[in-house]
Amino acid sequence: MKTYIITGAAGFIGANFLKYILKKYKDINVIVVDVLTYAGNLGTIKEELKDSRVKFEKVDIRDRKEIERIFSENKVDYVVNFAAESHVDRSIENPQIFLETNILGTQNLLDNVKKAWTVSKDENGYPVYREGIKYLQVSTDEVYGSLSKDYDEAIELVINDEAVKKVVKNSKKSKNLWR
Repeated sequence: MKTYIITGAAGFIGANFLKYILKKYKDINVIVVDVLTYAGNLGTIKEELKDSRVKFEKVDIRDRKEIERIFSENKVDYVVNFAAESHVDRSIENPQIFLETNILGTQNLLDNVKKAWTVSKDENGYPVYREGIKYLQVSTDEVYGSLSKDYDEAIELVINDEAVKKVVKNSKKSKNLWR
């Protein structure tokens, strides 16, 4: 049985993901990690928390000791991180909490993932990770900036001219479509 950690699962997107994954997979365990800030609402996942496959941990992803405890007590296979401070107005009012949660909290998760999932080191001293594990960092649509209404989500995002040339050559589409 695979075990997921879903952070921020009491928020809008995280709650919907939790509902989806519990419906789709019957042979999983889920550890919900959420500190329940202004964006979290346990009422949105009230029914899911009654599911024997779900365990709730009221923990802040910035809390090193608590996140380490969760990883040490569970054999975690997947981490899906929805935990984040959001809303531009709030970031202007208190940028420090955004930095601490969105960057340092994520780093805390990644540090614990690396520690828990490392099984050995290769000949160069780099970590070798356990098979079948995945970490998914969920972001916001804000990272894309303003897009036209007719934006095609199937188009690959590219960041330099060489990448554009390669994609255009392989897809036989006009370079203008990629800008």
